[in-house]
Amino acid sequence: MNIFAIGDVHLSLDERIEKPMDVFGPRWQDHDKRLRENWINLVSQEDLVIICGDISWGLRLEEAMEDLLFLDSLPGRKVLTKGNHDLWWNSVSKLNKISENMTFLQNTAFLLEDGTAICGTRGWICPGTDGFDSHDQKIYDREILRLRMSLDDAVSKGAKRIIASLHYPPTNDKFQESGFTSTLEEYGVSQCVYGHLHGKDAFKNGYKGIWNGVEYKLVSLDYVEAKPEKIL
Repeated sequence: MNIFAIGDVHLSLDERIEKPMDVFGPRWQDHDKRLRENWINLVSQEDLVIICGDISWGLRLEEAMEDLLFLDSLPGRKVLTKGNHDLWWNSVSKLNKISENMTFLQNTAFLLEDGTAICGTRGWICPGTDGFDSHDQKIYDREILRLRMSLDDAVSKGAKRIIASLHYPPTNDKFQESGFTSTLEEYGVSQCVYGHLHGKDAFKNGYKGIWNGVEYKLVSLDYVEAKPEKIL
């Protein structure tokens, strides 16, 4: 079994949602079709794919459902975490009834048979980011708490290896330590995947590589060219 990750699939297959992504450049041209083709070529039914946020442009679950069923139709098991544009994401218990092959994480962890746990939360911009204010601080603190709850769930389930999924980068653009990085280190997380950053000017603002024992990978769709990134 392989584990893949990709973020920011930004689907809008429901005819009521008009969000053409190709206005953001050639990397987004027919991105849903390229994602499907690459996914089928890379991922087997026995594999797992982490989808780290910004999944659907739908505003309500009924508008996101076609996007979720599209992902469900692709090979492998999917573990999903929330992005800042996932406004349709409300009752996680309701979401987890959509399909046996999709698990939506919120304050929880998903444990594989080999002891690998997938944890995650949306995240937020970090202190030191331009314009960071008291409102951001409240959300930032809450998201660190959500991450800790997910990690605690992994530990309680006997995880032998932990992979974390965030939507936002775990640091600011100066690559300073944050509550996210220190929490990941505290729990001995092996890898952290994240998205949110789009375009070559933004890609450089995400830390990539190993830092204090945690490997960080940017997996936003345009960065990985619509190909799920094999991480394990």
